[in-house]
Amino acid sequence: MQVDVKQFAEQGYVTVRGMFSAEETASYRRHYMDMRAAGEYPGDFAGVDAGSSDPLKRYPRLIHMHRWDKVSLDWMLHERIGSAFRQLLGKEPLAVQTMLYFKPAGARGQALHQDQYYLRVQPGTCIAAWMALDDCDEENGCLQVVPGSHKLPLLCPVDADTSESFTDVTVPLSADMQPEPVVMKAGDVFFFNGQVIHGSYPNTSTGRFRRALIGHYIDAAADQVARYYHPVMRFDGAIVDLDVAEGGGQCGVWVDEDGVEVLELSGQLG
Repeated sequence: MQVDVKQFAEQGYVTVRGMFSAEETASYRRHYMDMRAAGEYPGDFAGVDAGSSDPLKRYPRLIHMHRWDKVSLDWMLHERIGSAFRQLLGKEPLAVQTMLYFKPAGARGQALHQDQYYLRVQPGTCIAAWMALDDCDEENGCLQVVPGSHKLPLLCPVDADTSESFTDVTVPLSADMQPEPVVMKAGDVFFFNGQVIHGSYPNTSTGRFRRALIGHYIDAAADQVARYYHPVMRFDGAIVDLDVAEGGGQCGVWVDEDGVEVLELSGQLG
């Protein structure tokens, strides 16, 4: 399995096609659909409401499944994931989170954001492995990414449109920045830097899911990460003791400088 290291360095992301077979991917789909149907779990903050008109309340995301589900733990620490990271980073990162997004037909998307805003890794940043469990395109709300945005600092968040996004904050783009769709086949895995601006639009299909299995990882040299992401693990399963990263710090704001938008570190993160 070869990974395009050059694209990752230049754009901040890369897709590894067919990393998991159709049979493996179908097995993951069945596993998580069975898990969701069985009841509620730690991390189901909104609860499960099978009769709700909101698709995301009928199928809320799963978070930190690896802490109590072996299938999720084995995927997070999978050799293929580790091999891709060794090519991209020259080393294996530390593992901190798993997530499963169901995103059924009619579900809202997630406003543009940077993962590092939540993880607060120091030093370095986080990185994600985003596996498509269904074919993903613009109709069912595929990922949207801003090329090269991994070179930016954290941007100061602003209010998001919650009729379109299940999260209530977003990051503003300059006039010359435009998100691009990430069209994927089931079994592909998308790797992206924690500074990359990304999100998704609503699922406008009439009957298609856009399920995705996600792992979040942090720089192996990091000595702190936000409290929510402890315990931290190596790829051999060993627990690593890191400090808790607190909030705060500077963030970027777009300002007009002689008719040109420039980024100024004049804001403060909460």
